[in-house]
Amino acid sequence: MATTRAALTEADIRMLVKGATADERALAAHKLCRNIDRAELGEEDRQVAHDILRVMAADAAELVRRAMAVTLKSSKVLPHDVVMRLARDIESVSLPIISFSPIFSDADLAEIIRVGGPARQLAVAKRPKLSSRITAQLIDEAGEEAVAAVCANDNARFSEVSLKKAISRFAKSEQVLQSVAYRATLPLAVAERLIDLVGDQLRDHILTHHALSAELTLELIVDAKERATIDLVDQAGRTADPKAFVAHLHSVGRLSPSLLLRALAHGHMTFFEWGVAELASIPHHRAWLMIHDAGPLGLKAVCERASLPPRLYAAFKAGVDAFHSLELDGGDHDRERFQEHMMQRFLTSPHAASRDDTDYLLERMERSAEKRRSASA
Repeated sequence: MATTRAALTEADIRMLVKGATADERALAAHKLCRNIDRAELGEEDRQVAHDILRVMAADAAELVRRAMAVTLKSSKVLPHDVVMRLARDIESVSLPIISFSPIFSDADLAEIIRVGGPARQLAVAKRPKLSSRITAQLIDEAGEEAVAAVCANDNARFSEVSLKKAISRFAKSEQVLQSVAYRATLPLAVAERLIDLVGDQLRDHILTHHALSAELTLELIVDAKERATIDLVDQAGRTADPKAFVAHLHSVGRLSPSLLLRALAHGHMTFFEWGVAELASIPHHRAWLMIHDAGPLGLKAVCERASLPPRLYAAFKAGVDAFHSLELDGGDHDRERFQEHMMQRFLTSPHAASRDDTDYLLERMERSAEKRRSASA
């Protein structure tokens, strides 16, 4: 018992049991809890410590129980029965424990959600780690505030079904929709469902930070009121999965020569490579070699295999040559300046691009220059 006696002095234990005031017992409780949490206890000593903790949990004074809950909220030393007793206590005692204690099992948390009420549900929603089972139950049973909190918790795991249900239950709740939209990652179907429900600012965030299908992106582009902020070429350069993106564009008949030309002029070479590979029905690595490493005949051959219009070959060659002659320099606005230089090289090279494509690139150059002027003002 030497270790326990060193950590838990007789004077502290007497003060905990016989202290004249709640303040005195709360101070003793805080000290004892801190020492118990830090001490290395053997099995016999641990049982003694657990008995002391049970005495604290049964103290009539809220201040004593709260001192215990706050001091040991993240500790692994609390016995399970004490944790559950504290979870059923008044909110000033229960909420610190529910929010942080690692002792709870999923079954314990499920019971708290079922019978605990809004404040306890919110405490569960904000825990440092949550399984998909618990997030699903919160979305099924909790109120708007707790659902918004759990959706904003990037340490909480979700199934796609649960996130869809959160959106369906709270389709008119800006708080919930924003919490879902700002998650670090979102399944494609969830991001697309959000697009129909949120305002311009969140829609722009979703397009910038989450993957969307080519089909939905195209629908948004066609919508006139979205043209100012959404551009398929930007999405092409931003997509995390160019292979899937170009495959879908091809399947809906939207992987056009004009789109490839505009993307190339913006320096989105990876998209151009995958697009040509998709149209030519060849592996990406082979398309890459023919575009970059086989001389002018390689590019011409792969363009012919992809059934790209012969009149555009000179334009594609100008774009590839411009890309090879430029490089990112690591400075401020690096990507924007690279793209502007790319478009300048492209536009000043002799080629056979359409008037629409040329006008588009000129307009984008002016928009990029204006954006940079505003940033430096």
